[in-house]
Amino acid sequence: MALAKRLLAAATVASMVALGASAASAADEIKVGILRFASHSPSMIAKAKGYFADEDLDVTFVPFQAAQPMAVAIASRDIDFGMTAISGGLVSLADKGAVKVIGGALMETDDVEGQKILASKAAYDAGFTDPSGLKGKRFGVTTAGSSFHYMASKVGEAEGLKTGDFRIVPLQKVPAVIASLKSGQIDSWSIVPNIASAISAGGDVVEIGKISDYIPGYQVTTVFTSTANVEDRPDLVKRFLAGLSKGIADYNAAFVDKTMSDADSAEIVKIVHEYVYADMPLDKADKRIRAGAMRINEGAALNVESVEDQLEWFKAEKLVPEGVTMDDLVDTQFVTTN
Repeated sequence: MALAKRLLAAATVASMVALGASAASAADEIKVGILRFASHSPSMIAKAKGYFADEDLDVTFVPFQAAQPMAVAIASRDIDFGMTAISGGLVSLADKGAVKVIGGALMETDDVEGQKILASKAAYDAGFTDPSGLKGKRFGVTTAGSSFHYMASKVGEAEGLKTGDFRIVPLQKVPAVIASLKSGQIDSWSIVPNIASAISAGGDVVEIGKISDYIPGYQVTTVFTSTANVEDRPDLVKRFLAGLSKGIADYNAAFVDKTMSDADSAEIVKIVHEYVYADMPLDKADKRIRAGAMRINEGAALNVESVEDQLEWFKAEKLVPEGVTMDDLVDTQFVTTN
């Protein structure tokens, strides 16, 4: 009888260990697309600080160099979530029922310095000293239908210019745009302030304006996923946004509102440095990561009005199907909207 009890106890312990191991391995494995920009810090922070793990998510990052390929990867299910600008490619995929915007991220706000409009030194010296001189100039973008294209068009429109009054130059990748601007192969570009400040420091590039003067309340980047995740795995979407929202709160506290202690914000910089300016010494990267940080919407709140303006621009430019609607593009059930 004693032996039977011991065997039963051993079997019970083994069962509990097995159940524990099963629970420990139950985290959902997901892939998250990132650009190696400080504005993508919330995902990096959420992973490093265990916020995703707290939501039973095992996250692997997949780096990209432009927004549109990330949208394609979402549609093909090569990645599960992304956080970047709305592009023509993303809208077209939404029209096909493949992807959905589920939240907001980087946004132009009155209390924080936002994206800069830049000119090459050569163009500046030739008289292109503010955006009103955009006519006849070459504006660099990653791809046609990218957020850079949208910004350029809105600036031109505000300055009384029509499509064709200046040239959009697609260069595929951000590093290629930077190199072309520095060398004078293009005349203008717009980018987030930390990158703008870094490339202006060498003297080959000059700041000539800011996007907030042309597109107030601009929802610069959004959070998106596959339509299949929204429809079939809404709990997964909620858990991802919950973990991401904690990363957003830390990002804003460390870099925007500066309410985090020096020691804690330094730890945040170390986390981000693993992905952003990783080829630089930490002390040099620290300044660039902190410089010009723009606000990211708490709780991934979404400015629907701004997204709708972007959608209407894409349609007007015939960069996306005419019949695509906001319902095709956005699902507002997961976050606060404004």
